[in-house]
Amino acid sequence: MEKIKLNLSNGKNIEVDKGTVLYDIYKENYEEGRLPVVLVKINEKYYELTKTAEEDGDFDIVDISTNLGMRTYVRTLQFVLIKAVLELYPDAKITIEHALSKGLFGEIHRNEKRLNCEDIKNIKLKMQDIIDRDLPIRKLEVSKTEAIKIFSEYNMEDKLRLLKHVNAEKVKLYELDGRYDYFYGSMAYSTGVIKYFDLTCYESGFILRYPTEADPTVLPKFIEYRKLAKIFYETEQWGNILEVGDVGSLNDKVDNGDIRNIIHVAEALHEKKIAYIADMIHERKGTKLVLIAGPSSSGKTTFARRLGIQLRVNGFLPIPISLDDYFVDRENTPKDESGEYDFESIYALDLKLFNEHLELLLKGEEIETPTFNFKVGKREWNGERVRLPQNGILIVEGIHGLNEMLTSSIPKESKFKIYISALTQLNLDDHNRIATTDVRIIRRLVRDFLSRGYGGEQTLKMWPSIRRGEEKNIFVYQEEADVMFNSTLVYELCVLKKYALEELKKITSKSPVYYEALRLGSFLNFFKEVDMKLVPENSILREFVGGSVFYKY
Repeated sequence: MEKIKLNLSNGKNIEVDKGTVLYDIYKENYEEGRLPVVLVKINEKYYELTKTAEEDGDFDIVDISTNLGMRTYVRTLQFVLIKAVLELYPDAKITIEHALSKGLFGEIHRNEKRLNCEDIKNIKLKMQDIIDRDLPIRKLEVSKTEAIKIFSEYNMEDKLRLLKHVNAEKVKLYELDGRYDYFYGSMAYSTGVIKYFDLTCYESGFILRYPTEADPTVLPKFIEYRKLAKIFYETEQWGNILEVGDVGSLNDKVDNGDIRNIIHVAEALHEKKIAYIADMIHERKGTKLVLIAGPSSSGKTTFARRLGIQLRVNGFLPIPISLDDYFVDRENTPKDESGEYDFESIYALDLKLFNEHLELLLKGEEIETPTFNFKVGKREWNGERVRLPQNGILIVEGIHGLNEMLTSSIPKESKFKIYISALTQLNLDDHNRIATTDVRIIRRLVRDFLSRGYGGEQTLKMWPSIRRGEEKNIFVYQEEADVMFNSTLVYELCVLKKYALEELKKITSKSPVYYEALRLGSFLNFFKEVDMKLVPENSILREFVGGSVFYKY
């Protein structure tokens, strides 16, 4: 038997038979720690533990303190949930819908009725039983015909719709104790890897809870986000109106030529909600300041312009104020724990000057507005002056809009706060959700490439830092909003796919973001392409693909 040499991350140097299962190498040479190990890395390539060792090299374990490891853990946990539900209720339908408070919200229906809280408790007990039995999870490749047969027997129409548009002749499935399912992404070796989880009853469904990579042995405190849950429900209703609940049904609309109607109705839903928000502002007598906040690539700029139009319909004259012009000079910018400038800190803004200017404007006085020169990192005064007319209303958009510190001198009754994000409700199928952050990163990647000349690799490398800033400065304040706006468009990934894949394919295996690029490319390939020309000029999507009626790249 041919031998291969492995240099283990714990300092051991070993020889094993070529073809040895990676799980066996891990179990024989590493002590089990508090953190579940879900993958291994050999020569900078990641492998599931069911794979075999085929070459000499450096061997390392991947636990749930990493992003890739945590994704694998959560995916395995979902499979355990699905298995538990179907063992107890074989005719049930499980849908895993969206993230909520560091967990996943989903629903379980049986005979058109939702399961109750007692049922959820029983499912949790069954999950623990499956985990305690440490059941192996097998990965196998079957023909597309065989996969269709399996999911037909399961009456899973969502997976059949998805498979119908898959061009490959072979499909990779996972099997757990006789139950087959499809998941895009890696899976752990067995159910025993799950150490930390909870399943709780919530509203019409459940919350599946798990730790974070930052604190991988502790379940984060559950925080109720009523407004966020409500906007997800609204988006679900929009999906019902459009008759598009998953990627398979969306692809059907592309194939049968109905995508034009889908685009028109999706855009009309946006316009109706924007008009509704403008009416809310109009009804709130005394509102003089509208604050718009949201994470990166949520479409804040286009939303602000479209809201401004609807406010004019209601008799207001919108006056935009750019937070960017109130940055402190570069040398006064606070620094993060790494010693780098923290431009997303609220203290990167001149809060005193900003509030002074707001107070003066609201009194009807004229001010000279600064302009920030990003090239030299200095504030400049160019004689630009502005006054708020009698029917005027100030529009401020930026990441700190919901934080009271930004506008501490302005009475609350004079402010109207809006939170905007791309909160996708569209999933690949009932068991494979598309994360909201994935939609935003695809938007950002396309915009950076088309309008700013940044490569996809550069954007993906920046994303973790952007996400940390959002967690600290935006998400914690989202429930402070008077209203939320979901900027997602059900058809957008069909348009973004072409441009995103072009950049993702340039990222080589030597890049630290190579596996993230592979993952994003993998799910984009499920979408049928839609021509950018079908996107209206005033669409939020134009902020990312270009051709917006509001501004030029």
